[in-house]
Amino acid sequence: MRWFMTLAYRGAPYHGWQVQPGQETVQGVLEDALATLTRHPVAVTGAGRTDAGVNAHTMVAHFDTDNGIDASAPGFVRGLNSLIGYDIAVYSIVPVRPDAHARFDATERSYRYYATTRKNPFARGLARRCSPSLDFDAMNEAARLLIGRRDFTSFAKLHSDAKTNICDLRRAAWHRVDDDSWYFDIAADRFLRNMVRAVVGTLVEVGRGKMSPGGILEVLDKADRCAAGTSMPAEALYLWSVDYPGEIYI
Repeated sequence: MRWFMTLAYRGAPYHGWQVQPGQETVQGVLEDALATLTRHPVAVTGAGRTDAGVNAHTMVAHFDTDNGIDASAPGFVRGLNSLIGYDIAVYSIVPVRPDAHARFDATERSYRYYATTRKNPFARGLARRCSPSLDFDAMNEAARLLIGRRDFTSFAKLHSDAKTNICDLRRAAWHRVDDDSWYFDIAADRFLRNMVRAVVGTLVEVGRGKMSPGGILEVLDKADRCAAGTSMPAEALYLWSVDYPGEIYI
């Protein structure tokens, strides 16, 4: 039986999503807990592979069971949450078609990057402190130019295993939360490794007046990671949502 699990986690305690020898990862914690509950090894496949320190407001992952256990039962979900600690929360588990895939069937993913323009102890480790002089209007002008199906090589981690750097970017904009806080919302069919943090870092260069909004098109055209801005820290980045076609659910 195949199941889709919806969960959230803080990235700081983990060395990213993907299992790594000798490191505690989100995937590893989930697989160990599921093996304990199901009494057989369980492989967990996520909708993406967040880097070390990156948070997930919503991550979706699939796993299989072969012993008749109802993983969607409230008791199973409670038991799983009791085993995985406070920094990961599983919200729901639902049955899906046997061929449903958390990564390959996703039709859209979105991320948010949070920024604060004043010192805020309650945002420490969860948002990036930025200069209050940032020009968010200019940053949004530049962000709009990124929308569309484009080659995002300039914003991709070097030497990755991606077969293509083409992404269909569907929205990209900064939104004000209050007088001192903002978040950057970005959605696409897929993202490259380090792409969102590199995009945000380049937009901050625009906001600081070191690049014109139109300059971001020149960065894209160069298809060179060195042409883009510095990647922003992981602590303020959140995988926000993952969308799927309804027909994969049972």
